[in-house]
Formats: sequence, C-alpha cells, structure tokens
Amino acid sequence: MMRAVIVEDEYLAQEELRYLIEKHSAITITESFDDGLAALKYLQTHKVDVLFLDINIPSIDGMLLARSLHADARPPFVIFTTAYKEHAADAFELEAFDYLLKPLNETRVKGVLDKLAIAATPADTLTEQRHTLHLMRDNRIRITDTADILYAAANEKTTLVYTPDGEFYVPYTISELMTQLPANFFRCHRSYCVNLDKITEIAPGLNSTYHIFLPGIPHPVLVSRSNLKAFRERMQL
Repeated sequence: MMRAVIVEDEYLAQEELRYLIEKHSAITITESFDDGLAALKYLQTHKVDVLFLDINIPSIDGMLLARSLHADARPPFVIFTTAYKEHAADAFELEAFDYLLKPLNETRVKGVLDKLAIAATPADTLTEQRHTLHLMRDNRIRITDTADILYAAANEKTTLVYTPDGEFYVPYTISELMTQLPANFFRCHRSYCVNLDKITEIAPGLNSTYHIFLPGIPHPVLVSRSNLKAFRERMQL
C-alpha cells in the first residue's frame, strides 16, 4: 500500500485533496502539513511513496522542498498542486510525476491517481515493462508511454514530440531525448528521430534519401543521406 504526505497551507484545499485521494485510490495519507520546513523535517526521517505538494507554502516553498528530495536515491513521486501555471517547466525539470492546477478537477485527479497506481506497480508484475516519458503541453505534464510516440523534431533548445493525441514538447534537445528512448527509436536526421515500429510507408526522396510516413501525420519525415545506410540496415531494406 502506498503512503502519502500532503503539504498544503489552505485547510479547505487540504481536506478536498484528502477526500479525492481516499475516494479514488488505496493510498494511505500518513501526515498533512501546512508548512514546508515541517514537512521537510518529517520526510528526512520517514519514508513515503507520494508527496502532494503545494508550491506557495510558508518557510520553504514547494519547489525548494522538491529539489531537496530530488537528490535522494529513491525520492517519492511528487505531484504538485497549485493555482499557478508558470511553475510547470520547473516541475518538469524536477521530474515531477504530475502537475495539478487549482481549483482541482475530480476527473483529472482520478486520472493522475490511476496513472500513479500503474507507475508504482513493480515491473515484474506487469505483462511487459513500460517505458514512459514526461511530455508538456498547456503548462501540464503528461506521462506518455514511449510506444505511443510517433516521432520527434528538434526545435532549438526544446524538442517537439508527436503522438496520436497531438503535439507536445520536452524542454531539452533531441540528442538528450534520444538517451531516454528505447531501442526502437532511430535518429533518421539531425532534426528528427522516429519510432520504427510506427512506420507505415517508406518512399524514395530526392538525392538518394527516403521519406517516412507515419499514421495521422500529413507530412513525411526525412531520412538524411548520412543516416541512410544505418536506416536501411535497421529496416532490412
């Protein structure tokens, strides 16, 4: 059974979150705090699995508290609860599990709790181990199975990631993204990487290149000449 701590300085918000957690999950809430420093002292001596964390709290703000736990060998899942959208990128960098905006939406909270139950399940109890990635859109973090990703495109210091549900992004380069993706992803171009399992058609392009077609994507993805040989080998062409 998962154990959680709530850090929230507004009593009604704390009680609402407690109600939703108890209604939609089997998580045990071991403690609640309205002060960041008190929560930090507790977490230094007590192991918990999940931390529901407001950002604007007394003594130590939620970002600083999360940062202090991030260096732990096995930090808890952190789910930020805040009325402010502008902290989403910082939450992403801290590998927060999710980012709930106030006022809380019960359906959204339930969805996060359902994903949390899956993420906490030991890999050897699943039919196959999932590879997930944290994607961003509209100041919200979405945990996505990499098997659902179609391709990614470099966009200066960020990378656009395309899925059947639309366009998302990650706040780092495509080279950094490749280190987090499983072996079925291929860097077909300096600006693109593609999920080889999602390719529906391959067509010849200009200057001895290939065009890759993916489901739901109206434009082809280019295989550069420098990556052509490796691509042919991977696809057994």
